[in-house]
Amino acid sequence: MNWIRSSLLLAGVWCCGLTPSANAETKLPKVFSSHMVLQRDREIPVWGWDTPGTDVTVTLGDSSVSTKADDKGKWSVKLPARKVGTPLTLTAKGTSTVKFDDVLMGEVWLCSGQSNMEWTVNISNYASSEIAMGNHPRIRHIKIPHNPQDKPQDDVNTSGWETCTPKTVGNFTAVGYYFALTIQKELDVPVGLIGSNWGGTRIEPWTTPEGFKGVPALKDIADNLEKFPSKNDKGQINHQTPLALYNGMIAPVAPYAIRGALWYQGESNNGEGMLYFEKKKALIEGWRKLWNDNDMPFLFVQLAPYDYTGNPTSTSGLPYIWEAQTATLKIPNTGMAVTTDISALKDIHPRNKQDVGKRLALWALANTYGKTGFLYSGPLYKSMTKEGDSIKISFDHVGNGLISRDGKPLNHFTIAGTDKKFVPATAQIRGKEVIVKAQGVSDPVAVRFGWHEEAEPNLANTDALPASPFRTDDWK
Repeated sequence: MNWIRSSLLLAGVWCCGLTPSANAETKLPKVFSSHMVLQRDREIPVWGWDTPGTDVTVTLGDSSVSTKADDKGKWSVKLPARKVGTPLTLTAKGTSTVKFDDVLMGEVWLCSGQSNMEWTVNISNYASSEIAMGNHPRIRHIKIPHNPQDKPQDDVNTSGWETCTPKTVGNFTAVGYYFALTIQKELDVPVGLIGSNWGGTRIEPWTTPEGFKGVPALKDIADNLEKFPSKNDKGQINHQTPLALYNGMIAPVAPYAIRGALWYQGESNNGEGMLYFEKKKALIEGWRKLWNDNDMPFLFVQLAPYDYTGNPTSTSGLPYIWEAQTATLKIPNTGMAVTTDISALKDIHPRNKQDVGKRLALWALANTYGKTGFLYSGPLYKSMTKEGDSIKISFDHVGNGLISRDGKPLNHFTIAGTDKKFVPATAQIRGKEVIVKAQGVSDPVAVRFGWHEEAEPNLANTDALPASPFRTDDWK
């Protein structure tokens, strides 16, 4: 619990109008350390504290920038952009000198969300062999401790950046790690992962005040931000309240330069339907403003099928969360990894994190890094056309065609007529489209696919990427 006491002490120091420079030495936030990865090809923000009025010079390789600590002891600089190269030393010299060694330029991604993002390599599939092969010195990881706060913090008590070795990789975020493996293989660059995640958390505590204010549908939260988060009579903060984890686990990281964000969350917001889309919009737009990057890539994982209800004849609100997640693709520079084929219906934590990370990497390679010649998404519903007693479904991201990934007839399609009663349907691939029909439904008007929390449908494209669940109707 020492890190909690340290965080509270730091917050108390700031509330009293003092700064961490009270000890008359040069300090940087702990997101900077030896072995870190700095974002290549863009300006590099570096900041910290010192005695007010002190001249501070920051040096990275052959680049050097000077500034002066302000009247509160805060200073910041922006170093010029650099390409990937040999390891560097970062030095900040003011009242004292701070030096970080083995600094690499590369691609930096924030890995956030709840337990499926926090899930580590050592409890994922093939852990022993993956750890034994985990000697990748150009992949680095830093874990941000759980730290709910009632005000934005300037620092966190992390132990710093770790280089990927068989001794360290077991504790890396598994999704982030397998994403990094694919990115590094294709781009031949170092990759840095900032693991700021917490199992069981809702989306609201990760969201910035500006994010809430920018989404009219969340006015009830935006109009009451001064009430969030608040301490109870024991001085404890409910980490599930709006702003709590932004304050303690995101604010201290910004504006550390990153390429984009990976997000795996939603289980704790199940049941909210399209309201979850509004909350994701707030999260994304808020983070983009925080990092002053309106085009910052935001790649996320669509939740896997899971038996939330324990009753095979009923379903939870999961299909409507899938719908909200798919709708998020309307926001520019977003991407979604579909996981309907790699689930574990009785385990909310599917152990196959390899394919999850790879699928996120496909979106990044195609849309962030401009690579071509491959499919980066499974089929996504585009349109429907009525053909007599059938409905023809068209998709985006079909590539060379559609397949049944297990060679069996397509499953988990239902169809309804004007009575709005869905019944099981047969579905056949015709070229790059699917024809859906059912006996007894002569005048069909709507189709649903995979519309059940336990559905693991077999429709995919020729790259074996699964189709996302969808519905053509908007019925309540």
